[in-house]
Amino acid sequence: MSHITLTPALPTDFPELKRRLQAAFAPAVIAEFGDSLTEPIPSDAELAESFTAPGVEVLHVVHEGKSVGGAVVSTDHDGSHGNLELFFLDGASQGSGVGFAAWQAIEQRYSTVRVWETHTPYFEKRNIHFYVNKCGFHIVEFFHPDTQSPTSSRKLCNMKLMVLVFPIIRFGSRKSSPGNAIGDRKSTRLNS
Repeated sequence: MSHITLTPALPTDFPELKRRLQAAFAPAVIAEFGDSLTEPIPSDAELAESFTAPGVEVLHVVHEGKSVGGAVVSTDHDGSHGNLELFFLDGASQGSGVGFAAWQAIEQRYSTVRVWETHTPYFEKRNIHFYVNKCGFHIVEFFHPDTQSPTSSRKLCNMKLMVLVFPIIRFGSRKSSPGNAIGDRKSTRLNS
């Protein structure tokens, strides 16, 4: 298993994290839409809002002393519900076990969280595989342009515009009991 540390990102780190996150998402975006988009996904505005939203922690994923990715995490007032707002690895670190080790480090950092939630665009097949098959998440909702936009949480509100462009999959994960090891999950339906 890869040794991963999480270190808080400074606001001066945000432009570089934004560039790297968009680069990590670019292969799937280009495969789905070609080079026709005028703005990267996620957009600069979405990332700026996510990085500076109240209550979020922006983190570097550090492997062997080097930042190889990042995460934006928020929790509710008592720390029992967590939202993995954004999560990425640089291309060279994908598929090497670093992502799962980073997820485990996130779970350890936020050990009081019992229910996790995240989302990804439908075309991010690597992400879907990672969240469902590696991390134990379950698909709990599928949003597409012909359905009502999600409105119940800050992050889902930010997804309204994305849903107009392409479908979004929402994932949930729940620890089966407070004392169980990380990764021991059972299915849950997360109500918004």
